[in-house]
Amino acid sequence: MTQGASVPTANSAWKLHEIRLVSRKKEIPIVETFEFSFVDSAVGQQYAARPGQFNMLYIPGYGEAAISTSGLSQNTENIVHTIRQAGNVTNAIFRLALGQTLGCRGPYGNGWPLRDFDEKHLILIGGGIGMAPLRSVIESLRQSECSFSKVTILIGGRSPDSLLYSEEYDQWRSSGFEVLTTVDHSTTGWQGNIGVVPSLLDRIELSDPNAAIVMCCGPEVMMNYSAIAAIERGIPEDQIFFSLERHMNCAIGHCGRCQLGSYFLCTNGPVFRYNQVKELMKIPEL
Repeated sequence: MTQGASVPTANSAWKLHEIRLVSRKKEIPIVETFEFSFVDSAVGQQYAARPGQFNMLYIPGYGEAAISTSGLSQNTENIVHTIRQAGNVTNAIFRLALGQTLGCRGPYGNGWPLRDFDEKHLILIGGGIGMAPLRSVIESLRQSECSFSKVTILIGGRSPDSLLYSEEYDQWRSSGFEVLTTVDHSTTGWQGNIGVVPSLLDRIELSDPNAAIVMCCGPEVMMNYSAIAAIERGIPEDQIFFSLERHMNCAIGHCGRCQLGSYFLCTNGPVFRYNQVKELMKIPEL
């Protein structure tokens, strides 16, 4: 395991807390960022999620969905999730009006082991909605007193209008972060890179591959090829981290719905070192 998972105790593992929708922002088509506050302020004061962890969001009559935290709220007692409209639960969340409530339990999972990355060159690679759990890393780094030698953010989308959080790129650059983007298909007026996200690894300066850490989230094919590209640049396998997604039903390793080999993504992950899971994620030979 990359880092000890923060799983609620047995007595609280199934406990739901009521949260209220306080704001929402459209990001790209069928993707919005939602901010929630805890109805019980005492619960909000005790809640603490690390970047890369997730919550189970519950809508009565529709069920639960595992959603990664996607940023830090200005109100530290609130939680932020960027959600893609993709199923019954997320469709129900998109129908919520400001002030309405839903259930939340968590946080779950191990998160990104940022405390182990001091003085490293951090390379964040996100494709599509995979940028969501990386945004929480970016926000944490912007507010952190930890020392990192460099932060590089590589972002891919199918087209320019599918690049997630595009309005924030200048803010990230103003924090000293290097931000590169690419798209699969250009549109009129696009003057940026065209191609797959892993190709951006060839465009960055990498003074010491042994001092680089890759954090990657997105489609599994993209992550696999990103790992291959990183290894070709000399970055060790055990310094490449994936955030994996499977259907999670219980979030405490009980139901087995998210099992990958001998791992349960909800408790052993969702963050893994590449060398832990590479054999389980092999790209089939054509």
